[in-house]
Amino acid sequence: MSLAKRIADRQNAARRSIEVMEWGEDEGSPLTIHCGPLLALEIEKIQRKHPNFFQQMSIQGMVDLIILKAENADGEKLFTLEDKPVLMREEFTVIARVAGEMISATSAEDHEKN
Repeated sequence: MSLAKRIADRQNAARRSIEVMEWGEDEGSPLTIHCGPLLALEIEKIQRKHPNFFQQMSIQGMVDLIILKAENADGEKLFTLEDKPVLMREEFTVIARVAGEMISATSAEDHEKN
């Protein structure tokens, strides 16, 4: 197996899920957002649009990160840029929590293993 294939496999295995109770369809049933690890190319894309994003996180930067990374279980994007105005009107705590979990280097599952 090539090194590139091993890296791609590791990235796919590192996908994690984030439960967002506030966005669930049914009362008491969360929406599950899936996302892979934050990649160098994605960081560059965010930083081009939001310089110093990782030093001073902006709300728009967090929303753009969610749009970039949020997927369903099949790997299909959950949001497009057309959804940005709706996400910008969401509670700050929800946006900050989801974006923070996407940025997080380790998932809850990793913590449970240790």
